[in-house]
Amino acid sequence: MTAYPPGRNSLNEFGHHLVKHLERQPEVAEVVVFADETDAGVAPSRPGLRVEACWRFNSVGNLVRIAAAVRRTRPDAVLLNLQFATFGDRRVAGGLGLLLPLVLRMLRVPSIVVLHNLADNVDMRDAGFASSAAVARLLTMAGRILTRALLKADLVALTIPRYVEFLQRSYGAENVVLAPHGSFEELAVPSVDVPPGRRRILAFGKWGTYKTVDILVQAYTELLRRGHGDDLELVLAGTDSPNSPGYMASVAERFADVPHLVLPGYVAEEDVPALFSSAAVVAFPYTSTTGSSGVLHQAGEYGRAAVLPRIGDLVDIIEEEGFRGVYFEPGDAVSLADALQTVLQDDDLRSDLGRRNFAAATGIPMFEVVHWHVLHLQRLLDRRRARRGAR
Repeated sequence: MTAYPPGRNSLNEFGHHLVKHLERQPEVAEVVVFADETDAGVAPSRPGLRVEACWRFNSVGNLVRIAAAVRRTRPDAVLLNLQFATFGDRRVAGGLGLLLPLVLRMLRVPSIVVLHNLADNVDMRDAGFASSAAVARLLTMAGRILTRALLKADLVALTIPRYVEFLQRSYGAENVVLAPHGSFEELAVPSVDVPPGRRRILAFGKWGTYKTVDILVQAYTELLRRGHGDDLELVLAGTDSPNSPGYMASVAERFADVPHLVLPGYVAEEDVPALFSSAAVVAFPYTSTTGSSGVLHQAGEYGRAAVLPRIGDLVDIIEEEGFRGVYFEPGDAVSLADALQTVLQDDDLRSDLGRRNFAAATGIPMFEVVHWHVLHLQRLLDRRRARRGAR
């Protein structure tokens, strides 16, 4: 159960690679993808892969529709690729979808949740889910209830060690484990050199709410003011967050006069390697965080240096995973410009950061992580068969 291309909802890239590696597992006869319906259409099925488009972002009927699809297709087990806004940014629709592990337990279908963030660690106001402190507190309380619903899965796998420790300590959870993010591809060691031409500052993601590009554009114009304009280019790749429709169109309009500013829009999977390999540095102009960054993992896979915000425990989370970067104060354009300048002017530092990030991103290939998930699914099925045999 995942967002899945050609849809562009959150975690669709992770879902694509998750499904690809599941298909390659010798123990897996068929993968049924419970995918999202989007205006982009539905991926075709093929031998060994069946795509069931059975839910839509912000639909209140997702829980019933996915449960019906599970009953119809009768999978041996379900692996859910989730974050707290997977099913919607509207509170009722988003919350109802997260009851799915509870429903699967009622249907007696074994399940593993791959959970990319925790409601307890999300700044509800900054992420665009709450308009006031009181609403934010209510949403955090609701998030704790939904976290307990997610813990009804047979197993909950998290990509960050401290998230595992938090659920064990705060919720008394005994079914949570660490499952590294994994590198999407098996890659040769990339060149950490900057390609010829303008040095490219890259930002990539789904933009709006807590991931905004305004502060990065301001930092870029500060670098131009300092005399770096002849050889710099700023590329803001990606699309609107589901929470912020029209955001990138407003960016294009507001910053139309900024020189060498490129907005390529959505980047297809096959074009991602060239995009990252063309960058001198990858910037993360976030004001808060909701968990481990898939974009940081991609930057690492291609040996790119990173400039990152110093937010709460984000630095610790990043460095626990082995990544390194130059940090700036969130919301401070001059601090961000200083961090970018530090990387751009020091080739040895930039190269060292690129090598370290490559090592962090590729330490565990995703096919090994997926094999780990399959082994756990087999273990759940074996236990269920053993219990039935004992009756």
